[in-house]
This record gives sequence, C-alpha cells and structure tokens, in this order.
Amino acid sequence: MGESRRYPFSPDHGLDIEPIYSELREHEPVSRVRLPYGGDAWLVTRYSDARIVLADPRFSRAATLGADIPRMLPDPDYAPAILTMDPPAHTRIRRLVAGAFSARQVAALRPMIEAHADDLIDRMLAAGPPADLVAGFGKPLAMAVICDVLGVPPGDQERFRGWSTTAVTAQTVAPAELEAALANLSGYLTELVAARRRHPTGDVLGQLVAARDDGEQLSEEELVFLGVTLLVAGHETSEKAIADAMFVLLQRPQQVERLRADPGLLPTAVEELLRYLPLETAGGAFSRVVTEELELGGVRLEAGDVVFVRLSVANRDPRTFAEPDRLDLTRARNPHLAFGHGIHLCLGSYLGRTELQVSLDRLLDRLPRLRLAVDPAEVQWRTDGFVRGPVRLPVTW
Repeated sequence: MGESRRYPFSPDHGLDIEPIYSELREHEPVSRVRLPYGGDAWLVTRYSDARIVLADPRFSRAATLGADIPRMLPDPDYAPAILTMDPPAHTRIRRLVAGAFSARQVAALRPMIEAHADDLIDRMLAAGPPADLVAGFGKPLAMAVICDVLGVPPGDQERFRGWSTTAVTAQTVAPAELEAALANLSGYLTELVAARRRHPTGDVLGQLVAARDDGEQLSEEELVFLGVTLLVAGHETSEKAIADAMFVLLQRPQQVERLRADPGLLPTAVEELLRYLPLETAGGAFSRVVTEELELGGVRLEAGDVVFVRLSVANRDPRTFAEPDRLDLTRARNPHLAFGHGIHLCLGSYLGRTELQVSLDRLLDRLPRLRLAVDPAEVQWRTDGFVRGPVRLPVTW
C-alpha cells in the first residue's frame, strides 16, 4: 500500500463525483487517506465492502465517541447520540423510537405530508413565477413534517433553524460556534421535554418523555440528544434530497413526462434517485473504529484503525448496479445504501422516501410546465455541511 492521500481530495462540486473515487473503487477499494485532524484512516468505496463495514459489529461507532482518532473535525465527538452507539445501548434506544417511523406509521402520515405540500404549492402559484424551490418548498416542507411528527410548535421553527444549520455545517464553523449551537439546541429540547412533563402528549417527543419517566428506559441526556438528532437530521436531509432530485429531473424532460404519464412509477423512481444522487459530502461519512484485527477488501486492518464509507460511491459500483452512472427510473433491483445498512439504517428511511414521493408527485402534477429558471451551471451549491444541496433552486412554470 502506497502513501496516504490527503482527504478530502478536493472540494465537493454540485452533484459531481470525482473520478478518483471510481479509480479507487476499481483498483484500491480500501485505501489509506489522511484526514484533516488526527492522521490516517481507511476509505471504503466498493459496495460489498461497504455493507460489511456498516453491518459487522467489529466496526464500532461507539469507539469513536470522545476518542482522539483521525477525523474531519477539530474536536472529537462527545455527544451521546444514537448515531454513536453500539448494542446494547443502541438497541435499547432505537426500540423506543423505531415504531414511530415504521412503514405503517409513516403511511398514516402521508395525508399530512400531502397537505403541507399542496399548501406550499398554493403559495407558489399565488405569488407567481419565478420561485425558489428550496426556500419556497423543500425547506419548509421538511421542517413542517418533522415538527408535526415530533410535536414541535410551528412557531418555534425559526428559533432553532439557525442552530440546526450550524450543527450540520460543523466542518466550516468555529468550534465555539458549533458548541454554542448544540448547547442552544439541547436547551431548546430540554424546554420541550419539560413542557411534555407538564402536559403529556402522544407525539414522538411525548412518547420518549413517557419512556424516560416510566422505568428509566433512557437517561435525560440521551432523551435530549435523541430529540436533537431527530429534529436536525429529520429535516436537513429531506430538504436537500427534494431539491437535488428536482434539479436532476428538470434537466431530463423525457423522464419527467414519463413520471407524469405513469405516477405508479414514483416509488421505483425515488429509489433510483436515492441511489443516483450523491447526497453526502466528503465530510458527511460516519467513521468507525476496528475493534479486532481483520481483513477487508484484501487489506489487513488492525484494532484501532479508523474506517469510513462513501455511500454514494458504493451506490455506483458496477458489480452491483448495471450502468451505474445512468439514471434509470425503472431500475427494478435497487439495493442501494442511501439510508445506510445494518443496525444504523436510517430511522427516517420510510419518512424520507414518502416525503420525496409526495414532493415529486405534487410538483409534477400541479405544475405541468415546471422548469429551471436558470442555466444548471448557475445554480450555487452548499457543500459545507454533511449533505449536498443547492443554496437556491430557481424555477418557473
């Protein structure tokens, strides 16, 4: 194995995937890279290897917590979030909240999501073109949905929006600013928890408070950080996925017309968009620590080594996906890793899918002449966080 490469290789640009990733996937699927802080780690780019890292308990998320290991950010992560837990702690907490995000529960939420989407489109139509599909649709839809699910008062959205943005752009903000944003988010969730204790509710946050108080099933700190995680992750990823999907589709009018002619194709199309879109940035991958010596992709890893996966690169692996760089909205077999794999499979996967399905359905149905209002090259992108997305997406109809 040669010298480590400095990582990230270069700044992310739009929805491009740098050619070096496919080169590594073919010739050096487990490659040594030097992270901005802490030294060398292993980058995994091949689909089969990625599934192993995501599912094998010998690749630990909990071992990263508070550890001075190779990482993207200046300071180690100390937050006791569900994302940094291994079983049995992870199993205990995930069990408390998984039911609220099950396929059955999310199906019951679809009318609510459709109502929010239609309301936002009504406002767009009333204001007239052009419109910004980020500020005018994706962002407020994702925010409204997760607030409804958790039970966050709509009037509080602006209060925590800035803190949330800072939390997901941790790579480019000062450590003190990040610490302040997380403290404010935690303080806000602590207030909501106290309100649920005074006036119990049936929403997700109310259920978690009841679980906390009935048998000490999770600590107060775990409860607050779980609320922060659900709130932040629950809208940031969906917001950007909606905008990314529309950006890609509006450059393919034949694909759009096919969806309009056959709305039943939407679930399959959404799975393909999730596979095709490189949602995560270079800094958006979650590191894992190897707990015992093992071999991966022909490379011998030692206990204590740090490993991370580029999901979007694994989702373009030709060993698993035929013509992986082509967007095929009819792709039948699509075991993509957009939501991860294994015990850390995204809790909100059904909710994210449904938000994307509803968004495409309502936008394409109600705005039959929807198109980009600028040249695609003029769209500016946010790549300073964990998820890629346009700053603005000007459209007209």
